[in-house]
Amino acid sequence: MPVPKKTEYTLEDIYALPDGQRAELISGQLYRMAPPSTRHQRLVNFLTTEINLYIRKKQGRCEVLPAPFAVFLEDADGNENLVEPDISVIGDPEKIDEKGCHGAPDWVIEIVSPSSKSIDYGRKQALYLLSGVREYWIVDPIRESAVIYRAAEDWIPMFYRFGDSLKAGIYEDLEIVIE
Repeated sequence: MPVPKKTEYTLEDIYALPDGQRAELISGQLYRMAPPSTRHQRLVNFLTTEINLYIRKKQGRCEVLPAPFAVFLEDADGNENLVEPDISVIGDPEKIDEKGCHGAPDWVIEIVSPSSKSIDYGRKQALYLLSGVREYWIVDPIRESAVIYRAAEDWIPMFYRFGDSLKAGIYEDLEIVIE
């Protein structure tokens, strides 16, 4: 939910938050982030490990960075946004500095929680599409399902259940089964 107070928030407001508080800035609105559940963190760990092992085996250069990790994106209106995807896969090392990733990661994965569902399926999906993310996965541990969007396939959603083989579109032969 947006934090009421101001009509427009900026990156300065994010950086002014007290230590330990995390929020995302999307189209001038501030969205506080609840602490993740154990199941959420297990999924982040599993997916990050699977992707990292694949990249290492292929001697790839992509970097896999789990949250908390800042991604700075500009939206269609020129607003500066700061999001923290659960997992960011970035192929261009020039986009990364000490503050985070400046520009669209190649692949973003969000693990849905009850407090983030509308943001992950709505605002973030639109922001990722418009900013140049090539692939976006939404993994829902409550529904035990995943939705995959790919720029190369016109962002038409593909629906999967846990136990199905999920093929990564940015890699030719990476398949992941979430149990």
